[in-house]
Amino acid sequence: MKIRIFLISSLFIFLFFGLISNIYNLQITKGPYYLAKAESQNRLSGFLEAMRGDIYFTDRSENHSPAAINKEYFVIFAVPKEIYAGGEDAVNLAAEQIASTFSAPLSGTGSASGGQLTKEELVTAFSSPTNQYYSILKKATQDQVNEIRNLDIKGIYIENKNFRYYPLGNLASQVLGFVSPSSDDNALSGKYGMELFFNDELTGKNGQLEGNKVVDLENGKDVVLTIDPTIQNRAETALQDLIKKYNATGGSVIVQDPKTGKIIALGNYPNFDPNNYSEYKIKDFLNPVAQSIYEPGSVFKIITMSAGLDSGKLTADTTYIDKGFIKLNGKTIKNWDYEEKGAHGKTTMTGVIEGSLNTGAAHAASLIGKDIFYNYLVKFGFNQTTGIELPGEVTSDIKKLKSSSKDVDFATASFGQGLAISPIAMINAFSAIANGGELMKPFIVADTEPQVVRRVISKEASVEAIKMMVSAVDKAYVARIPGYYVAGKTGTAQIPDFQRGGYLSDDYIHTYIGFAPAYDPKFVILIKLDKPEGAPLAGTTVVPAFRELADFLLNYYNIRPDYLNE
Repeated sequence: MKIRIFLISSLFIFLFFGLISNIYNLQITKGPYYLAKAESQNRLSGFLEAMRGDIYFTDRSENHSPAAINKEYFVIFAVPKEIYAGGEDAVNLAAEQIASTFSAPLSGTGSASGGQLTKEELVTAFSSPTNQYYSILKKATQDQVNEIRNLDIKGIYIENKNFRYYPLGNLASQVLGFVSPSSDDNALSGKYGMELFFNDELTGKNGQLEGNKVVDLENGKDVVLTIDPTIQNRAETALQDLIKKYNATGGSVIVQDPKTGKIIALGNYPNFDPNNYSEYKIKDFLNPVAQSIYEPGSVFKIITMSAGLDSGKLTADTTYIDKGFIKLNGKTIKNWDYEEKGAHGKTTMTGVIEGSLNTGAAHAASLIGKDIFYNYLVKFGFNQTTGIELPGEVTSDIKKLKSSSKDVDFATASFGQGLAISPIAMINAFSAIANGGELMKPFIVADTEPQVVRRVISKEASVEAIKMMVSAVDKAYVARIPGYYVAGKTGTAQIPDFQRGGYLSDDYIHTYIGFAPAYDPKFVILIKLDKPEGAPLAGTTVVPAFRELADFLLNYYNIRPDYLNE
């Protein structure tokens, strides 16, 4: 009996110490491992993930509309270990049924073949005795979920997960960017646009697991933009119609409030749908407004005239004798209409803007002088970025003028060739003229305080420059809007041939920059059209598009007419 009691007692003591040893092993020795595993599972389930902040647009009434939000989608995934446990037949059947169900190319799949789920790939994925997860389809539709449920395949699951959603599709896509997994840890992060620029603020801070509690979780902050969705839609539609009509390779449109620097609309074409970004090329994600520069052409003549007016080197009535061409440093510069009209004879500086005469702009630059002319370009901000809240902004290129002493270099720069300016810097310079000579820092985030960068030209010089533009609009008539003074200037620029030197013979970039009402402007519009076919002059392409968009804006803002003589 005593032996029996001893054996039972020994057994219980052995079990007790075994239990204590196991508890010690679990809590002390392997505690960190299981804690990390639990944290990993919680993170995968979304418990430790901070909710990404939303991005909003703002209309004229200060109402916010969602542009980038989090939306719950169905996720279809497999647990290969469970499918494999059913044997080879179960693996083949599951792979065949799923491949057949999703026979069309899909975005958001785990496929390595560009979105097309193949039976062979699925067989490989499901033939794993240890793998616990394989993504089949993210952002599945209800119909796709129903089909999978009807198959009733063991090891195939459906769950809900938040993904980034862009309710406006392609609209302002290069402003917004998109969110995608990082290559290193598969965590989501912003790529391009606002998603990249404000990634830290939008992302927030993921939580940590302390015992059975989630701590230090901070959801991301929302970002509200100055983009008006109504104007953005109208501007992008006008741009796309223009590109389609003239079979152009691309273009940009910007609408800015010159008095504050606020960007009201900003779009490019080609663009992309951030909901399906994987279907597009990387070049479509870049924002040419801030990430590219180009030779702007004759719109730059207004910058030249503004510098001359402010420096006192010329007036609107200053004259010169136009011969239709000039020769400088062995190069010949002609007016765009030389072959048709020849010399214009005695012409005022206002006449230079009205007729867009290259020789007149070159004459103005010679009156101003090289150093003064270059210094005004610096004052307008062409030697640095504007500082707008967009990633990857590039600096305009006026370096050649800093080191050159050639008359021809300053002559060509006076009418926008031989230097390169970003569209955002170009419209911002025009906004300075429209704003009485004060250069504002452009901004696209709604809670930004307007910031004066510097005074570029005097109020008096700005009024004179505006009068020259108004006169050009009235004379050409194409941009006129009944009841309003409209200021603007065209630009038809040659495109450099970087392979052979010189310029391409048949390709041009058209630009129009204008504003209304001219003497108290509510908006400045830039429209840029790349390589239109069969339209050598901007007056036939971008000017009518400007007039239609400007007319819409005057009505949208309910701006009273200021030209009462009609």
